[in-house]
Amino acid sequence: MAAKRNKSAAARMAAVAVALAAIVAACQQHQATPAAAEIESTAMRAAQQGDPGALRSLQQWAAYGMPVAQRELGLLYRSRSSFRAEALRLLEHSARSGDAEAAYALGEMLRAGTPGVAAAPSAAWPWYKMAADKKHARAALVLGQMTANGDGVPRDAAAAAHWLELASELGNPHAMFLLSNAYREGVGVTRNAERARVLLEESAEHEYPPALQELAMAVQGEDALRSSHLMKEATEHRRNNWNRF
Repeated sequence: MAAKRNKSAAARMAAVAVALAAIVAACQQHQATPAAAEIESTAMRAAQQGDPGALRSLQQWAAYGMPVAQRELGLLYRSRSSFRAEALRLLEHSARSGDAEAAYALGEMLRAGTPGVAAAPSAAWPWYKMAADKKHARAALVLGQMTANGDGVPRDAAAAAHWLELASELGNPHAMFLLSNAYREGVGVTRNAERARVLLEESAEHEYPPALQELAMAVQGEDALRSSHLMKEATEHRRNNWNRF
């Protein structure tokens, strides 16, 4: 009887141990899987403050295969010449896991090229497209520019308008401005002055300096006071927000 009681107690203790182990493992897993915002703030500390602890955390999370950490570490390594190959690898892993920002960043590295990475616009195209298909506005803008200019892909005005339309729908004011010009000139789309004006107004509403300037000239004969205000606003935004767009 005593032996049975001992076996029963041992079984209960083993069950409790298993349960505790599961709880500990779950806690560890939770701690090892930070939210995207935490990863991004850690990356900011590593980049802006040179925080070695933040860098180690970022490297550890990336090694665990967390797409956001891989993207942020890739972006950090992108500016370091001896780590550019690793930056490409990390961004590709993150992009293949579905991270649109990583796909866009990878496209940027490949299209423009950097020391140690030869420019390859045609290789950049599928990464931009991957990002644009996930509603990344700037990626769609770049696809529009690449097809308009024949940069790594055949020149195609209709395809350019398609991508600029998508970028505009996603709120990119640069794309709105370019698409406005396309509708005004009838390039890749049927000429439509009304649609061109709507897009120009919308781009200016987003404070895009070239749109503000062009709209100022467009309304000069209609409303001199508005034209003056728009030109002043264009100058201010060009000076203060030159890198915003």
